[in-house]
Amino acid sequence: MRQRLAWAVLALVLAIDLLVVAGDVGPAERVSATATTTSSTTTTTSPPATLPAETTTTTAPPSGPIAAPRQRYYSEPVRFIGSIEIPKIGISTTLGEGISLYNIDRGPSHWPGTAMPGRPGNVVVAGHRVTHSHPFRNIDQLAPGDEVFFTVEGVRWRYVVTGSQVVTPKQTEIINQTAEPTATLFACHPPGSARYRYVVHLKLA
Repeated sequence: MRQRLAWAVLALVLAIDLLVVAGDVGPAERVSATATTTSSTTTTTSPPATLPAETTTTTAPPSGPIAAPRQRYYSEPVRFIGSIEIPKIGISTTLGEGISLYNIDRGPSHWPGTAMPGRPGNVVVAGHRVTHSHPFRNIDQLAPGDEVFFTVEGVRWRYVVTGSQVVTPKQTEIINQTAEPTATLFACHPPGSARYRYVVHLKLA
């Protein structure tokens, strides 16, 4: 009798695990799902937004507070909107549109919902430091006064570096929009680690 009961419990656990895998539910969502089934009045909340790492995919809404829901690797189409040049560190490459890992793997990519180059607001661009073409490998060498050029729809915009900082992945205020034309470049820090983000701030020259 005890053996039959043990097999029944094991079968139930396996069935639950299969449902979790089929629904692509992560650890945080798995806890929320369990809480929901135990009480009809339980309120579930999403994990806090974080800046994307080289192993994390996120996105942002067109307006309002920045959010970062978990996405699949191929969740965004690959689209190039122009180019980015950083003479100080030898970068001249395409500029993508999208903040999923699938897009950042193909080069620096513009965060949807943030300002476009030349417009009021904060142009936010993410890139890798150690994987794929690692365009932002030497982003920490940029200093105030260094130039960054964005070319979009045939128009070339010149920005200059105003400063830099190191933040944690949860410090999403770096991508907040601004009244004046500014830009933010960021990548994982230190190289090979996703513990922090290295951030470079710019303004339209």
